[in-house]
Formats: sequence, structure tokens, C-alpha cells
Amino acid sequence: MKEKVITSNKLSRKFGDFVAVDEVTFEVSKGEIFGFLGANGAGKTTAMRMLCGLLAPSSGSATVAGYDVSTQPEMVKKNIGYMSQKFSMYEDLTVKENFLFYGGVYGLKRKAIIERLSMMLGLLNLSHVMNSLVGSLPLGWKQKLSFSLAMLHQPGIIFLDEPTGGVDPITRRQFWDLIYEAAYDGITIFVTTHYMDEAEYCDRVSIMVDGSIKALDSPENLRKTYNAASMDGVFQELARGTSTK
Repeated sequence: MKEKVITSNKLSRKFGDFVAVDEVTFEVSKGEIFGFLGANGAGKTTAMRMLCGLLAPSSGSATVAGYDVSTQPEMVKKNIGYMSQKFSMYEDLTVKENFLFYGGVYGLKRKAIIERLSMMLGLLNLSHVMNSLVGSLPLGWKQKLSFSLAMLHQPGIIFLDEPTGGVDPITRRQFWDLIYEAAYDGITIFVTTHYMDEAEYCDRVSIMVDGSIKALDSPENLRKTYNAASMDGVFQELARGTSTK
């Protein structure tokens, strides 16, 4: 049985009377690509922020990399990589300067940062942009660099919040190639998306509707269960009769 590196037990978050995340329960195994799907506003990002130690739960519990998200949020942050929905690199700094800054935050030595950066840029065929201002680069390149930045300190778990939003289909496919490579190396990937076709790339997916998990299984099993030709068909069936928050 594979090691469980993320656990969530009735994890909830309220903002006043509004229930953004409603008692979500699931587990994620080491090396798994786990898709957290749902329409915009379904509660995906709020749930992810709790799991990353960035937002305190209202109730329920969760552990990430063996640490409790409520009582040990700083340890959670140190042991994960995180790529936010909003691009987080400083656009007025060069690629190298960004990596040196963030690597320093994680306590990495300058030499180690440069070595890791050089290796990752080489794999991405982006070695020529090391000294370019981030703001001058195409969006697809920025997304790939953000993913590399999340992997800089070699965490065992990486959280990606809608990482392919706004990029073209070819770049989306290339980005998923990076995800596959990371998972092959044993890194656990927790990815949120509202692109239903991206669910096909995941080992398992959970589908959130109005803050709750309505289904959780492999894409193949979900298509069979809901007699759907695609994951979009599964989602339409689950979302029928509900109002997206």
C-alpha cells in the first residue's frame, strides 16, 4: 500500500455564513497525480490554501507530508512546492534573481540555487532567458518557470492552482509533460483545474460542486459510473440541478 502523503477529514472553511468548503474528505498517495476539479468558485482554491497552510480551517482536520495544517502550518510550507493561480514571480527581476530570492527564502545556498536553476532551464530549453526580465517573457514560459520555481527546493509534494489558465493548448500539453516527469520521479502532484479534459491526465480526480466533493475516482471509472463519453460529461451530470457559488 502506498504511503498517504495528504489526508483530509471533513475539512471545512466558512466565511461568515458562507460555506466555501464543506467537509471534504480524501487521501492522496505518494507519487500520485491528484486532480481537484470544479467550476470557478467551487471551492478548489480555498481547499488548496488550507492544505498549504495558508488558510486556517474552520473545522475538520488535514495533514500534508505528515504535518497538521492547523497546528504546524510553517512545517507544511517548508515541505511543499506551491504554484499559485496568480503568477507569483517578480516581473521586474530577472529569472536568475527570482530564483536566488526564493531559494534564499527556503534556506538554499547560492551555489545550489544556480546549479538547480541551470539544470531546470536546460531541461526546458530556456537557458537563454536566465538573465532576462521575467516581465518580458511569454506567458507559457512564465508558467513553466513558476513550476520549476515550485520544485527548486526539491519538495515531495507540489500544489498547482490552475497552472494552465490562459495559455494555449500546445503549452498546456507541454506543461502536463512536466507534471508527468515530476510524478515519475516520485513527486506527488495536487492540481486544481476547471479544464475537464485535463482530468484525463490524472491518476484520480475529485469533482467539487458548491464546496463539496461530489465524486472521487479514476477518470475511467467516473466515465463508466456516469455513462459519459468524457470528463466534461461527468461534470455536467454532477453539476445538474446545482448552483455554482
